[in-house]
Amino acid sequence: MAQMAPAGTKWWSGGKSPFNVEYGKLMMWYFLMSDAFTFGAFLISYGSIRFATNGWPDPNEVFKAFPFIHGVNLPLVFVSLMTFILIASSVTMVLAVAAGHNNDQKGVTKYMILTIIGGLMFLGCQAWEWTHLHGEGAWWGRNPFVNADGTVATTNFTNFFFTITGFHGFHVFSGVIINIIMLIKNLRGDFAKRGHYLMIEKAGLYWHFVDLVWVFVFTCFYLL
Repeated sequence: MAQMAPAGTKWWSGGKSPFNVEYGKLMMWYFLMSDAFTFGAFLISYGSIRFATNGWPDPNEVFKAFPFIHGVNLPLVFVSLMTFILIASSVTMVLAVAAGHNNDQKGVTKYMILTIIGGLMFLGCQAWEWTHLHGEGAWWGRNPFVNADGTVATTNFTNFFFTITGFHGFHVFSGVIINIIMLIKNLRGDFAKRGHYLMIEKAGLYWHFVDLVWVFVFTCFYLL
């Protein structure tokens, strides 16, 4: 028969939740759920305005530039590259978590470095895109792009674009900082001393969430 816990023992004292999930991981899931509601509210608001408006800028005309290539229209090519970079960083994070399960400290280090590089590349791409759009006159409260039917567009497009992509970019930046901290702790041997790499797995949950949200942002702003 299963032994009863001593009187006065709290269920969280052993680091396990009532659902037999490590407490820190459970709290990460709670946080991600609450964050998903925030992103969901942003995207639902965007969708409501988008489809309640008769005209809307054509993404193929707005997002057609590419760094260092002038005079050539490349619709959605640059943002597709951004998406590929972020998805690739999610793959390297999976490999880092797998290396942690195998207690492979060097493997964790290698794949965490690659994940961080991917995150920084994505942020650099987003910074270029924002700078380019700002140079064309786009910003909060300013929309230089006409609707697909040639009519004058409202500022709803740019207001939502900079708010939602900026909010997501902040999450990517936060994820990069978290991953750098995890990398430093791994290099110091903190996880090897503990005998597990659970913190890498928790960081991986956050990173995968950020990547998943980008799929919805990409679909809403660049494809619809």
